[in-house]
Amino acid sequence: MTVKAEVGWLILVIKLPAEPSRHRVAAWRELRKIGAVPLGQGVWTVPDVPVFAHGLARVLELTEQAKGQAITMRASGHGPEDATRLQALFTAARSADWTEFLADCGKFGQELAKEIRNAKFTLAELEEEEQSLERLRRWYRDLTARDVFGAPEAAEAAERLKQCVAACEDYAEKVFSALHQTSPENP
Repeated sequence: MTVKAEVGWLILVIKLPAEPSRHRVAAWRELRKIGAVPLGQGVWTVPDVPVFAHGLARVLELTEQAKGQAITMRASGHGPEDATRLQALFTAARSADWTEFLADCGKFGQELAKEIRNAKFTLAELEEEEQSLERLRRWYRDLTARDVFGAPEAAEAAERLKQCVAACEDYAEKVFSALHQTSPENP
């Protein structure tokens, strides 16, 4: 595993009031959404690259609204082994994200196969499947943006998304074909 020497790290230390818990949950959700990696209770890290700036600003805003405290620090690790560990932690988190994405691609494919098996060729069903595909596309873009070091699952995810697109296009053709069929009485 090679560490990109130019990439530093941002360490965010957050202290929020215990109650109401919604403030802690909101900050936690935002940190997870941007791909921050927890280092300990209330301590998170992300690579110091622009893709994380908006999300970190949002976390700081949520912390302020909750009357909590936040400290953001730049770090690089004491030595090369620390930088390697931080990169490994971050890449492991992205690998987990990609694994979840791949599982959802599998579910999408299974859903399309079921609709074809059941000959459910309706515009409503097609629209629902297209919305699911669009969700996968957005998720792929988000994961790609925060996968700074290139997790090994990323290439497979790109291929699986292409397969999902092709499967949805095939399903769409089947739907349109079924909708445009004429009955023997109405040629």
